[in-house]
Amino acid sequence: MGNVPLKRAKDAWEKLYNAEDINPSLNQKNLTAVMRDVGVNRVGQNAIFKKLVDMSNQLVYDLSSMFSRSMSIKQAEKGYNKDKIQVPQINLALLCSADTGLPTMIRSLPGSVKDIKTLYYSINELDIKEKILILDRGFFSEGTIKFLGGKKGKKISYVLPTRRNSHYYDTRIHFNEYFFYHIRLIKCGKRKNNDFYLYLFEDQDLRLEEQKTLYKKLDEHKIDRKKFEDMMKKAGKILIVSDMDVEKQEIYHLYKKREVVEKMFDTYKTVLNADKLYLQADESVFGHVFIAFLSLYIYCKLEQLLKKAKLNHKFTPIDLLYKYGKVYHFDMSGCGRITEVPKKVMDLDEALGLHMFPKTIRS
Repeated sequence: MGNVPLKRAKDAWEKLYNAEDINPSLNQKNLTAVMRDVGVNRVGQNAIFKKLVDMSNQLVYDLSSMFSRSMSIKQAEKGYNKDKIQVPQINLALLCSADTGLPTMIRSLPGSVKDIKTLYYSINELDIKEKILILDRGFFSEGTIKFLGGKKGKKISYVLPTRRNSHYYDTRIHFNEYFFYHIRLIKCGKRKNNDFYLYLFEDQDLRLEEQKTLYKKLDEHKIDRKKFEDMMKKAGKILIVSDMDVEKQEIYHLYKKREVVEKMFDTYKTVLNADKLYLQADESVFGHVFIAFLSLYIYCKLEQLLKKAKLNHKFTPIDLLYKYGKVYHFDMSGCGRITEVPKKVMDLDEALGLHMFPKTIRS
């Protein structure tokens, strides 16, 4: 339903129907203490993360950042970010399930820690042995390959796209198959290399788009002829490293599941506004990030509910909450009653299969 300052939490709570008859202490001082306690309870958080990870087989990991000008938050450090904003930042590591479409783990890390190191820190806290980890090319390195699937590694299967300047692009791989992905023609090839496999894909639509861009850059003297020719060879190509010996199309579909985590980061920031920090201590940041993670989980569950009922194109989870918010519960002479349920809300409730309201309301 949106976030509010802690001083307004009591007012916001009183507007909601207390279905579980919970009576929390909602004064600002107590909530501040609770947030700090939740933040430092790493064992409790990991117990929840482990349970969620155990429900999944395919996991997607990515990194984003949120900014803070607070001088008292030690995690807020200058570092690289995609927006190239030179403000102290906190790294946000998110692990989600490609199987269930739900978030499974979140961590806040110092802003100066590089992408690959955040992966090491996050994975070391969780047991995801024998699961499949899907990554972005920003995590590509020889060290990552050894860390995940090497002889002394974590025994985690991986789908890891290489960087465009990787020497693995020099490996000769023939395009001997093709398939269609959302009407896009994808040529593909595969080759074994030491302890892993190289999967090469060429998206024909992307190839044409990148070639046109390169010609424009050459005409505008933004790149020289040598760089132009080198980049033309890689136009539209995606080279993926994996320890799995499977069909090429399966690897490509796994790679495309990275979109799940990108969507979750967008929800976390733009819908929940959880990247807005007004905190003064690292412990509070840890608590804020975890509590926002629970909100993200609930949001995704509501989204799945709407999708199952084929209503996701008409309603968002926030729309759903506002629709149900039209119905009020009140006490009268010691008896609990609900107000008249609007027909549109009743129809929505039936479509979702929740059956939260009686079909007839007795006077």
